[in-house]
Amino acid sequence: MARKATLKPTASRSKSSRSAAKPAGGTAAVASNVPQFTEDEEFEAYRGMLLIRRFEEKAGQMYGMGLIGGFCHLYIGQEAVVTGVQMAAIEGDAQITGYRDHGHMLAMGLDPKAVMAELTGREGGLSKGKGGSMHMFSTEHRFYGGHGIVGAQVSIGTGLAFASKYRGDGQVAIVYFGDGAANQGQVYESFNMAKLWDLPVVYVIENNRYAMGTSVSRATAQPNLSERGASFAIKGEQVDGMDVRLVRDAARRAIDHARAGDGPYIIEMMTYRYRGHSMSDPAKYRSKDEVQTMRAEHDPIEQVKARLLANKWASEDDLKAIEKQVRARVTEASDFATADPEPDPSELWTDIVMA
Repeated sequence: MARKATLKPTASRSKSSRSAAKPAGGTAAVASNVPQFTEDEEFEAYRGMLLIRRFEEKAGQMYGMGLIGGFCHLYIGQEAVVTGVQMAAIEGDAQITGYRDHGHMLAMGLDPKAVMAELTGREGGLSKGKGGSMHMFSTEHRFYGGHGIVGAQVSIGTGLAFASKYRGDGQVAIVYFGDGAANQGQVYESFNMAKLWDLPVVYVIENNRYAMGTSVSRATAQPNLSERGASFAIKGEQVDGMDVRLVRDAARRAIDHARAGDGPYIIEMMTYRYRGHSMSDPAKYRSKDEVQTMRAEHDPIEQVKARLLANKWASEDDLKAIEKQVRARVTEASDFATADPEPDPSELWTDIVMA
């Protein structure tokens, strides 16, 4: 959930040691450098990430049953990124992402029923059942998609930042894209414009290591994507995207920087997707052992669960109760998404712009 605060620039927080932000699968962070969460923050992160995980698991199951058509890209494993960033944002900040977008909408507080109904193409979906998995929007929540063209959201998100600066409303645009999109030309055109005009935008690169199926090391000459803005004098940093505390800490730094009028900021979140690029991807370009190791040693939800238990803020029974509540919400969403009617054929002629 976003911070409820006035849309005024906030003072920059002291920068944490960069050694605390190791890439996913790398050396564990030094405990003293890791910002700590309060009990309430740990529970907020746990519930938010668990909702995304269970929702995506159900979506994958429904896709396999033929209830969801088209493409479907799951966010399983990457939950700490959007959860931590959202904990640092404030109400009114605009957000935009690519086609792996279900988790972003849930983190922003959108109704799981409306998200799932869009996946199944029902009239109660966020885009009236016409957008599907990759094209969902909510102007009410300032979520602008959901885009199927790789990297296209970066230019649009930069435009959202330009609009905020033009209006002087104190809002920040948060633009998510992946390691694959980081090689797209429009990304660098956007970087140039953003720095030229010091636009209030934070670029969040969700580096899950494999883009559509090719590892970063095989496809990228400069694998440290946080440095991609160097030629434009855009600050950047690499963050362990599997630790929600480090994500929130870095996101606060970046968002405060942008909101204070200091221009764009790049955060490279070193994360990992457990599933294939999409539901049709068998992910044969990596070993099962690699995936199992990531789950066992770096899972973002299990990290929070372990801290809740270690600090005696929750018992196993408490966490089982939360699990039951989350599963009930997901079941409610899937039931709604299969019972809700399909759009009326007349919807084919609505929401169309003719030039």
